[in-house]
Amino acid sequence: MSGFSGFGDGAVEFYDGLEADNSKAYWTDQKAVYDEHVRGPMLALLAELEPEFGAGKVFRPYRDVRFSADKTPYKTHCGGYASPFYVQLGSDGLMAACGYYAMAPDQVARYRTAVDDERRGEALRRIVATAEKAGLEIGGEMLKTRPRGVDPEHPRLRLLRHKGLHVRRRWAPDDVLHEPGCVDRVREVWRAGRPLAEWLADHVGPSENPRR
Repeated sequence: MSGFSGFGDGAVEFYDGLEADNSKAYWTDQKAVYDEHVRGPMLALLAELEPEFGAGKVFRPYRDVRFSADKTPYKTHCGGYASPFYVQLGSDGLMAACGYYAMAPDQVARYRTAVDDERRGEALRRIVATAEKAGLEIGGEMLKTRPRGVDPEHPRLRLLRHKGLHVRRRWAPDDVLHEPGCVDRVREVWRAGRPLAEWLADHVGPSENPRR
């Protein structure tokens, strides 16, 4: 595989078209564009980041519609990951992220226990504050109110409300998206997110619940 030289000139246009016509006919007609301008560059980007972040994979482009009212067959973005690091390309540009997008119930329980602990919880608060100062967004599903039994004056109530926690940065489509320097954007976010990744690995870890 050749080195990453940027996403293809047709990448954003491909997803613009897919959002307008999410059909097998469009996909079949534009499959070569997807392979050359989207998937191929995404694989090259992940390969370039592999020495520092580990082997990456590209998510399948097909949606799981078994339990969804929305039966459109294709995802309107391309996601790549070297868990817990993530990168996504779509019509709105590029996003790089790191963390747990969503946590299973057993993970949420371990997470809240750690956040409630003074030493571990304060360590996470500092990590999140540093990420925000670096210009990263804090994301993840949150409760609208506090978890049951939690003091409304808890010093880390904001963090306790999270059921998923990640940091991210987005870039609208621009010239850099199609240049080798695009990988530096992803690398910068992943490096900035590494303290969060390490905290989550140490205090939450993967779900131990059986998969459905």
